[in-house]
Amino acid sequence: MENTSGVGVLDKVTSILGALEAGPATLAGLVTATGLARPTAHRLAVALERHRLVARDLQGRFTLGPRLAELSAAVGEDRLLSAAGPVLAQLRDVTGESAQLYRRQGGIRICVAAAERLSGLRDTVPVGIALPMKVGSAAQILLAWEEPERLHRGLQGAGFTATALSGVRRRGWAQSVGEREPGVASVSAPVRGPSDRVVAAVSVSGPIERLTRHPGARLSRAVIEAAGHLGEALRRP
Repeated sequence: MENTSGVGVLDKVTSILGALEAGPATLAGLVTATGLARPTAHRLAVALERHRLVARDLQGRFTLGPRLAELSAAVGEDRLLSAAGPVLAQLRDVTGESAQLYRRQGGIRICVAAAERLSGLRDTVPVGIALPMKVGSAAQILLAWEEPERLHRGLQGAGFTATALSGVRRRGWAQSVGEREPGVASVSAPVRGPSDRVVAAVSVSGPIERLTRHPGARLSRAVIEAAGHLGEALRRP
């Protein structure tokens, strides 16, 4: 085995992940690619699956798991935050409403950046505040493209349905009216990382009396464009 560290189990795990980098593999394929004994390859692959570092496709073959994409997204967080300031400020200026950037952390979402409306009635969301994943347009965005099992768990007790999230995936944006807070409406769109995984949600929010009960009709295009600019920043070499 090349590039050994001297820590046997880590070298074996790395060989399995390296083999899966080439694409899905059966257990027999893993054994051939890694040179590991069949029981060892199976034990390690199943253990990696429990930690979501390995997954299975529809044919039951082993594949690289979603946790790797999440870790990769975390690597790009500094780049995302450095790009967020000017993008959110522009979104605020274009829409006239407060703009926010949210990332998911388990069962909550964190506001990691914001640009507040400069005057008048506004929806103030402090940077660092933790909000639930059960309500709001940003929560819909951060859940809509999750793998089926996590999506199903996330919908339990949520203020939106699987049908609503299907509509979010189809049109590429979400809206909420009075979900998170009475009198407040919002529109959100997904920020996608280099692997096309949704890594954050961009939102604009404000009073229903100004955004109306159909805020997406007026604001969705600007929010989608802002999310696209942030995605481009993450994909830049």
